[in-house]
Amino acid sequence: MPILVCGSLAFDTIMTFEGRFAEQILPSQLHILNVSFLVPGLRREYGGCAGNIAYGLRQLGAQAVPLAMLGNDGQEYLERLQALGVDTSHVSKAADSYTAQAMIMTDRDNNQITAFHPGAMSMAHDNPVPPRSDLSVAIISPDGREAMLTHARQLHAAGVPFVFDPGQGLPMFNGEELRQFIELATWVTLNDYEAQMLCDRTGLTLDAIATQVKGLIVTLGAQGCDVWDGANKVHVPGVAASEVVDPTGCGDAFRAALLHGLEQGWPLQRCVELGNRMGATKIASRGGQNYTLN
Repeated sequence: MPILVCGSLAFDTIMTFEGRFAEQILPSQLHILNVSFLVPGLRREYGGCAGNIAYGLRQLGAQAVPLAMLGNDGQEYLERLQALGVDTSHVSKAADSYTAQAMIMTDRDNNQITAFHPGAMSMAHDNPVPPRSDLSVAIISPDGREAMLTHARQLHAAGVPFVFDPGQGLPMFNGEELRQFIELATWVTLNDYEAQMLCDRTGLTLDAIATQVKGLIVTLGAQGCDVWDGANKVHVPGVAASEVVDPTGCGDAFRAALLHGLEQGWPLQRCVELGNRMGATKIASRGGQNYTLN
């Protein structure tokens, strides 16, 4: 059955600076900062959480239905999704905005400077959860702030079970809003840093959060995941990658596998095991949508 993916569609422009940022920036002159970096390496990737998750779901043979916004420059991305077999009937376009874009510059020490333009993503709340009876499960992944709040309420009202995975969008919400997300969600998943922030802002422990949802997952990078399935907590070991090339989109590959397993009715631990394998596969490829499953 179809899986609804609420989240962002974005273009990632990735630049490589062969020097070190620290050698170009004078600490004593930060008040008049004016620097320029020569970037011989540049590539453009398809990105955004909804796009990356949809890509992963198609790799698994699942039906992906993104609920997302593109800008007036997004036709190429729309056609790519359609070529992958993604249902784009709920991808809308904002005529007066660009598609969300991240511009990421990395130096030789893997330090990064990132600029993010939300563009059409800021209007994602104008694209409501569709009144479809065939949706098996959904996810609230990083998106526009109002869209995440609105879509969570709409999914709950429609009776569609969903995963709340705020990712880098978590700092946008206060404690009351985060507690509301937990009350509406069926499952919650975060990395260990986000989990600590969620606890700090809501005043709840992870054990307390786990009692309010069907399942709670805290990812620990290469160390695997801690999983609360009801009151039971287990640790699921990580999977070693064949090589570490690029972590971009690793979390989205995990999300895709998790959703696929949930749609299939698997136990949560089995879903997470597949997520760990998907993440290890993705990290060995550059970009969020260039890996293939063996």
